[in-house]
Amino acid sequence: MALTEVRWHGRGGQGAVTAAKVLAEVAMKTGKNVQAFPEYGPERTGAPLRAYNRISDSVLRLHSGVTNPSVIVVIDPSLLEAVDVTEGATQDAVFVINTNHCPADIKKMLKLEKHKVFTVNASQIALDTIGRPIPNTPMLGALAKATGIITLEGLLDDVKKSFGKKFSEQMINSNLEAVKRAYQEVSGE
Repeated sequence: MALTEVRWHGRGGQGAVTAAKVLAEVAMKTGKNVQAFPEYGPERTGAPLRAYNRISDSVLRLHSGVTNPSVIVVIDPSLLEAVDVTEGATQDAVFVINTNHCPADIKKMLKLEKHKVFTVNASQIALDTIGRPIPNTPMLGALAKATGIITLEGLLDDVKKSFGKKFSEQMINSNLEAVKRAYQEVSGE
C-alpha cells in the first residue's frame, strides 16, 4: 500500500475523531505507519468537524493537513448538503457515506461518475445495537469492507481491547455487533 489519506466528516459528538484514532490503531497493529488528527471549528456538540488519517508502509514525514484524500467518510449525512465533501478528492477516491440512500442516488447527488460510493445506514445500526445514534463504530465496519485498509478481525479485536478499558461488557458487545452489521450491510457502486 502506498500512502492512503482518509478524511472524516462528522459533527461534534458523533465520534469522528475517535473513529480516526481507532482506524490508526488497527492499521498500526498491522505494521503500518499512521497518523490521526482532528480539525475543529467551533468546539461544540453538533458543529461540523473533520478528522484525518494517513496510513503508509513507509515512514510518514508529511505533517500537514490532508488536502487530497483517497477515502472520504461522511458520518453525518446532513453534511452532504452543507459542505463540499468531494473537495480535493483524488480521481479514484472511495466515499463511505452514512445514509439510507443507495449508492447510485449519492453518486448522482454528489456528481460522482468515476468514484466508488458505498452507503450504509450506520445511524440506524447504532440505534438498533448500541441504543444511541452514534454511528462512528458502524462506519468503521463499513470502511473496512469498502476499502480493505483494515480487516474486520483486526477492527473487532481493537474494539474489544480499547473499549474494554472504558465500557461494560454489554456496551462492548453492542459495538462489536454494530461493526459486524455495517460490514455486512454496506453496499457499493
